[in-house]
Amino acid sequence: MTELLQLPTSEDVKRAARQIAGVAHRTPVVTSRTVNARVGADVFFKCENFQRSGAFKFRGAYNSIAALTPAQQHRGVVTYSSGNHAQAIALAGQLLGVPTTIVMPSDAPAVKQAATRGYGGHVIEYDREHESREAIGRTLADDRGLTLIPPYDHGDVIAGQGTVALELIEDVGALDLLLTPCGGGGLLSGTALIAGDLTPQCRVIGVEPLAGNDATRSFQTRTLQTVHNPATVADGARTPSLGTLTFPLVMANVAGMTAVADRELLEAMFYLWERLKLIVEPTGALAAAAVLHGHMNGAIAAGARRIGVVLSGGNVDLSEIAHWRSQL
Repeated sequence: MTELLQLPTSEDVKRAARQIAGVAHRTPVVTSRTVNARVGADVFFKCENFQRSGAFKFRGAYNSIAALTPAQQHRGVVTYSSGNHAQAIALAGQLLGVPTTIVMPSDAPAVKQAATRGYGGHVIEYDREHESREAIGRTLADDRGLTLIPPYDHGDVIAGQGTVALELIEDVGALDLLLTPCGGGGLLSGTALIAGDLTPQCRVIGVEPLAGNDATRSFQTRTLQTVHNPATVADGARTPSLGTLTFPLVMANVAGMTAVADRELLEAMFYLWERLKLIVEPTGALAAAAVLHGHMNGAIAAGARRIGVVLSGGNVDLSEIAHWRSQL
């Protein structure tokens, strides 16, 4: 029952900003006259591809581990992730002296697995076709006394991710529209919380891959929808559903949801590489793809003159480039 949940608030996002200050990077905002002309509005790209560990996930990871008691930190934490949250938890644990155990799919991008181990995380691989990462994570937490920090459905994680939008609005001022990628909804939930507080006129839209459009269907039906291991290049958005916390937050604070096809996503990603010189991964280009290809929920986006776009990560697996090119 959602009324009994401890849902994070915009004040938690502001508190998280103080917690991560001086540790997380205050990432730059990039503009492009070419993009503005194409879209017909002023577009502000918040570049979380320049964040520590290469994605926005570091914000929520550091905020959540820093909030643990000394005893919990001493025992260590466990999480499950296909890559960016895994790297973020490992790096945050390294910085705070907290042991980290990471459950990762065996087919996760090699660059993300290597980085997670490089940051000191103990990686346990699993078969995403036949095993449940959530079940493995819970078992490890119970057996070893570890604190489970899931990738999105966690109050301190959501609050930390919301600092992306807080910084963007502080740096560029009020926005009419703010688009952000959506997997499990942690970034989207935190973004909508703080945007609604700082600029109530700003409408927030979540963007996910068409093959994994469970959040869009959930938003449209107002009933939680699921998807199993969707086939999409946006590996960071292959989550089964919104979470117990993120679903009600999305329903209460988000103006709309949309989904983009993989081809549009890859076109937008390479456009960002080639025209703006911004290296983002496929998942990181979701919101940009919606803007560049006009998937902005026409009625919601009507009249928008100042548009924020979150580029959520830049952990590119270079071995995939030829394969991605072949899909265009």
